[in-house]
Amino acid sequence: MSTSVTALTLDGLDRLPAHTRRCVFWELDPAVAADSHAFSDPVFEKEAWLSTVMLEWGSCGQVAQVDNNIAGCALYSPPSAVPRSTLFPTSPVSPDAVLLTTLQAEFPYDEADVAHRLVQAVVADLVRRGVRALEAFGIRNGPPTTSVADRGIGSSMRLMERIAAPLRDRAAATHCTPETCMIDADFLEDVGFEVVAQHHRFPRLRLELDTDHGWKEDVERALDQLLAAAQIRIPVTSGRT
Repeated sequence: MSTSVTALTLDGLDRLPAHTRRCVFWELDPAVAADSHAFSDPVFEKEAWLSTVMLEWGSCGQVAQVDNNIAGCALYSPPSAVPRSTLFPTSPVSPDAVLLTTLQAEFPYDEADVAHRLVQAVVADLVRRGVRALEAFGIRNGPPTTSVADRGIGSSMRLMERIAAPLRDRAAATHCTPETCMIDADFLEDVGFEVVAQHHRFPRLRLELDTDHGWKEDVERALDQLLAAAQIRIPVTSGRT
């Protein structure tokens, strides 16, 4: 099987996986999401958000394909375009970072391979654009910690309730919950992210893009492939008539 990753475009929004097209966990203001009338068409809301970010900021997504079948996607943007990013106990995102919000691999494809390739493509795009870092709010699905440090976060539980509550009533229809719409923290650490704001449930992680963090060779290889693909090959003729 051959896996390829290409940037999301305005005329290619229908290439997104079904869940991603309907999920507005990150994109809608929680106060708006709580209003079922305003939240009646998540596909429209998602496409409107993507279109706005692409027109104002540029590329904000990568789509993976395996043998021309959609295998996954990654979405990222300035944190100012992501209303829910302000609600986490580990907020805010660093001012020099772009926020990775979505990293999804589709069944039955190799989740680890697809996700790894998507992160490669995101990093290559952001390095080309001069971005210093990529951050993400990870989720840990293990048992709650009993450490004194985590218990001492006074408003943590209230913040977590605000993160999840606006979409809970519509979860059956849209499947938008922290568990389905956030990136596993362990995976983020596996691909080079480091925890910069610790939390037992929602740590914030960061990947530096201006240092040798292990992605350098992969990014350079990806850029070389892009340049090679862009070159126009002129056919050689013998000159005979």
